[in-house]
Amino acid sequence: MTPRKIIIVEGSPRKNGNSTILAQQVVAGAKSSGAEVETLYLQGMYILPCTACEACQESLSADCIIDDDMKEIYPLLRTADAIVYASPVYWFNVSAQIKLFIDRCYALICAGTHPATGGEEPVYSVESALAGKNIGIVLTYGDKDPFASGAVNAIRSYQDMFRFAGAEIVDMVYGSAMEPGEVSGNDELMKQAFDLGRRLATVC
Repeated sequence: MTPRKIIIVEGSPRKNGNSTILAQQVVAGAKSSGAEVETLYLQGMYILPCTACEACQESLSADCIIDDDMKEIYPLLRTADAIVYASPVYWFNVSAQIKLFIDRCYALICAGTHPATGGEEPVYSVESALAGKNIGIVLTYGDKDPFASGAVNAIRSYQDMFRFAGAEIVDMVYGSAMEPGEVSGNDELMKQAFDLGRRLATVC
C-alpha cells in the first residue's frame, strides 16, 4: 500500500510554540502509522498577499501568478492526501501567517456562475483541488474558554472554508496554553494530537 502523504502547515511564529508542539505530535502519530509527512513553517517563508487579480480562476489547473514561495507549495497541496492546519489564536482568530496562506489557497478552487442552456437559471459551481482531502485542525489559545479566546471564530472559519472546498475535517485538536511550551504538560491534548496523526495516516 502506498503511504499517505500528509502536509503540516504551521502558522505559529514560534518553533517552540504550543501549536507547533501539538503539530509535532501529529507528525509523530502519522509517521508511526507509516505516512510520509512534510512540515511547512510559514514564518520566514516569502508569501505575499492575494492581489485579487482573478488570474487563478481561469481554470482549476491555473496556479496563482505571484512569484513567491507558494509556487513550491501548490504542488504539495495538490498531491497531499491530508493537510493539517496548525495555528495559535491571535486577536480572536488564526494567526496572520496562516491567514495569508489560506487567502492564497484561493488559487486551488475555481468558482463562478456559468450560463445555463435552454433559458434556465445560471448555475453556480465550485471546482476544488482540495476536494476529497482529509483535514486536521490544531489550535491553541490563552483563555480557558474557546468562546472568550476567539478559538470559536477560527473553528467556524475552517468549517466554512472546507465545506466550500469539498474537503473533510477529520478532527480538531484545540486547547488552552498561554506560555510557550506549556502544552507539552497537557498529556490528554498531546495524546489527541498524536491520535489525529494516526487517523490521518490510515483514514480511507
